[in-house]
Amino acid sequence: MPTLPRLASSLPVLSYVLLAAYMVIFAVRTHNDTTIAVVTASVLMFACCWASASHLLGLRPALQFVLIAVSLGWFAEQMGSSRGWFFGEYTYTDVLGARLGDVPLVIPLMWFSLTYAGYVICNLIVWQSPVDGTRGLGNAVVLSFVAAMIVTAFDLGADPYLVYTLKAWIMTKPDGAWFGETVQGFFGWVFVSFVIIIGFRMSVRRLALQPSSPFLRRHALVPLAIYASGMVFQMILGNPVEIRSIAPFAMGIPLLCALAGFQRWQTTAEAVA
Repeated sequence: MPTLPRLASSLPVLSYVLLAAYMVIFAVRTHNDTTIAVVTASVLMFACCWASASHLLGLRPALQFVLIAVSLGWFAEQMGSSRGWFFGEYTYTDVLGARLGDVPLVIPLMWFSLTYAGYVICNLIVWQSPVDGTRGLGNAVVLSFVAAMIVTAFDLGADPYLVYTLKAWIMTKPDGAWFGETVQGFFGWVFVSFVIIIGFRMSVRRLALQPSSPFLRRHALVPLAIYASGMVFQMILGNPVEIRSIAPFAMGIPLLCALAGFQRWQTTAEAVA
């Protein structure tokens, strides 16, 4: 029979498992195939990233990252959809499934997945390691901004597709400067991503983060694979079609640099062993 501390440590995971099951069942019972596919993919992406983070960062830092990203991501989206903060004025439709307030529950989960991917990709580019190297406020600020830009590169193609193909939300101003999207939205993505990532970095600044096993390549490759899958999706199905040419450069350049850093990290780890 599990001890009380062990049971308590499992509760956050259990809560998210139950939440994920609820969202998938809700989508199956009340929405169309598009909603089911988007909700299922988002939940699986979230679960994969949390598992990866638990191995690369440790259980407690991974949970801190999840809580920071999910709570701040929900707050930013709630303020955006209700008051027009950060991203401009917009209203979510029913395409993305069940909501908390005005925000579909999958959206905060996606904020964690994407900011975690941006964090790992940035670290692999700069440090040739999936976790931070040299500490310090200056490094944290600069690298959090770089990671936020990497996250926003994904949004360059994702936003127009979600608005005009999936109709996941409706923009109040439909004639913005980026394929109908407002440029303000991208400033909002950079800002919110930056706040999430710098918030996480500050929360673990006194911890010596170290991957639990540098030889388990799959854990560091998970966020890269998720980012790459987003790029490939935009290259094949991006709408408007111009997005299909933008994605391999906007997302491909940081991805290739991160893969080079990953190879260097793996080689160094094997040499040390």
